Amino acid sequence: QECAARGEDYERVKLLEISAEDAERWERKKKKKNPDLGFSDYAAAQLRQYQRLTRQIKPDLEQYERLKEQFGEALYPTSDSLLHGTHVPSKDGVDRMVADLEKQIEKREKYSRRRPYNDDADIDYINERNAKFNQKAERFYGKYTAEIKQNLERGTAV
Repeated sequence: QECAARGEDYERVKLLEISAEDAERWERKKKKKNPDLGFSDYAAAQLRQYQRLTRQIKPDLEQYERLKEQFGEALYPTSDSLLHGTHVPSKDGVDRMVADLEKQIEKREKYSRRRPYNDDADIDYINERNAKFNQKAERFYGKYTAEIKQNLERGTAV
């Protein structure tokens, strides 16, 4: 209030009292924080993708001005407006959308994770399908059959 009475900016007056070392330390600390929290849930991922896609959109102001002249106030719909079926997208807009979707699909295809193959593991299968079956059986029944499997391998099974 005192700064406002004297006609000064409070933020500038407040910053004058902070030392250079403190300001640098504060800036470094602020830079360290990673704004990208990674995947937390699907809603957050969808919001991030929406924000990324809307940042990429470059509005065509000339087209907007032409539409504004053509439709006037009808360009801005109200609750009484009936605009269903009146908008026909331009060929350029459709091509841009298709190119963007293809780019998204291409990017998504890069994110398939290859499962690591262990060369040292025992081979107890005859083909890939049998390997998958054995993995599932081991996952569900492995703790019960471990002793029997060891006896079979040693040759001491009864």
